Amino acid sequence: MDAKMVEAINDQINFELYSGYIYYSMGTYLSDLGLSGMTQWMIAQTQEEMFHAHKMLMFLCERGERVELKAIDGPATSWESPLAAFENALEHEKIVTGRINDLVDMALELKDHATANFLQWYVAEQVEEEASVGGAADNLRLIGESGNALFMLDKEMGARVFTMPAAGEE
Repeated sequence: MDAKMVEAINDQINFELYSGYIYYSMGTYLSDLGLSGMTQWMIAQTQEEMFHAHKMLMFLCERGERVELKAIDGPATSWESPLAAFENALEHEKIVTGRINDLVDMALELKDHATANFLQWYVAEQVEEEASVGGAADNLRLIGESGNALFMLDKEMGARVFTMPAAGEE
């Protein structure tokens, strides 16, 4: 693999780990508010981000490349509201999407077809990520200040669990 591509994937591995760290922080914020369902949603999101990092890490290992884990900055620890947390999460996912697209562009530019093919899973995954987080933010906007609706949405969101993709789906 081209050294530029290896460095860029290593940077993305660390960014995926940072993403998990952000979602852990959002989960603890929501827990402090007594929103156990939204906390569970964020914990599932954290697990998903850790899987994304692991998948990239294993790709580099399979290609005989060196993985370089670096220090991760601390994320924000509070937000103005649950809605603000989910809006922040959506903006973060849009940044991730841009970074994945940049990786694909680089792989194509370098004629690294194996990496370009590998990254297509992430391209599709980011469509799902933005839709999931965006849908949660939309629901929070819809319910506004209704405590009863917040209670029901929190309960519904608590049903989310991370399920490891089956072999071949990843």
